[in-house]
Formats: sequence, structure tokens, C-alpha cells
Amino acid sequence: MQRGVLWRWVFMKSLLRALPFIGLLILTACSSVQTLNSSSQLFEYNESQQAASEIFQQWGDVLKRHAENNLKGENPACIQSSSNDCQLHEWKEFLTELKGKPAMEQIMAVNDYVNQKTYKLDRENYGMNDYWATPMEFLYKGGDCEDYAITKLLSLLQLGFAPDSMRMVVLMDTKLKTPHAALALYTNDDILILDNQTQDVVSHQRLSHYVPIYSINEKGWWIHASN
Repeated sequence: MQRGVLWRWVFMKSLLRALPFIGLLILTACSSVQTLNSSSQLFEYNESQQAASEIFQQWGDVLKRHAENNLKGENPACIQSSSNDCQLHEWKEFLTELKGKPAMEQIMAVNDYVNQKTYKLDRENYGMNDYWATPMEFLYKGGDCEDYAITKLLSLLQLGFAPDSMRMVVLMDTKLKTPHAALALYTNDDILILDNQTQDVVSHQRLSHYVPIYSINEKGWWIHASN
């Protein structure tokens, strides 16, 4: 993930625009709609589910565009081609080959596959400060950290992982002093983090330098606050 001053400024402006009252929300998070028990607290932070908002609408738009992309017919020219125009076809083939394999093997393979794609700023790709890409868009053009997380989530969803078990989490990396995003995968006894900054899939308990701000999936979104 790029760490330049301009990128940090752009990301933070976008985040603050989307969450204009984030400070107040964090201070009152424990009294919000729903708080999960300690065994499921991401990075050991309290979390509370929030009402619908611009953030949740943005997520819904990604899912809608992804569904529309998946309805498109396959390009026959892609059957024996590895050009950039065939990335979506190759992604679907990759997922088909993973079906039926052990869950952890699927998780690690998806993390590795997506992390091989090119990192690009939204400004470079789409001419705007903040854009959440579908897998088709990301696989064609590359993308930033949110796009890696979204493509990983939708990859695992297609492999049969439960929607409730996965969230994209927007956080602060206190080591690099920069905002970041990754995929959180909730298992029976842990929360695994799939991150474009590393090929390793690790427990959230090993990442003490990550401070979650909010997390989101198709069921809702959550604000995170310290205990």
C-alpha cells in the first residue's frame, strides 16, 4: 500500500466525508444498536452495528454492479487467452478449481491470487478520490486496499463462505501512520485477516498495530471503539 502524504490526505478526506460524525459515533458506540461479545471483537475493540448510511449504500452499489458483471456472457476469445481483457474469465476459472478444497487452502489461495494484482490509486484509475471497484474492475485495472478486500470477500462468497463471516474493515495502521483496509474472516474461534500488505493470513490477535474504524458487509456496518 502506498504511503505518500498525498494519498493519506486523499483517503482521510474521503473517510471524513463519508463519516462526518465518526468521532461522536466512536464515543457512543457501546450504546448503539448491537454489540457483539468479546469472543468476536475485531482487534479486541468493541463494535456496534449502525443504521443505514452513505457507507452502506456504497457497499450495496458495489454488490449490484458485481451482480450485473456476472450476468454478462463469457468472451469466447478468453478461453485460450491470458490478456487483461480476460481477467474476469480467469478469476472464475481459478475459483472453480478451488471448489471442494479445504477451507484454509481456499482462503490462502484467494489471498495470494488477489495480492498479485497491481496497486493503483482511485485517482489514477477513475479520476476520483474514492471508488470501490468490483472484482471485474479491479482485475482489469488494479486498485487500492479496499478493492483488494472487496475482491477477496466476493471470491470467498462465491466459494460458499457465509456472508456473515466476512467484513471489509477500514482501519488505521499505527506503525505506518496511514489509513488502510483489509478483509476480516470470522471463524469458529478466531478472526483471520487477509491483507494486501502481506501474503500471510494471520489472526487479528497478532496485529496490535491495527486500529479498526469501521467494518462492513452486505448485512450491515459496524463502528469500532476501544474497550
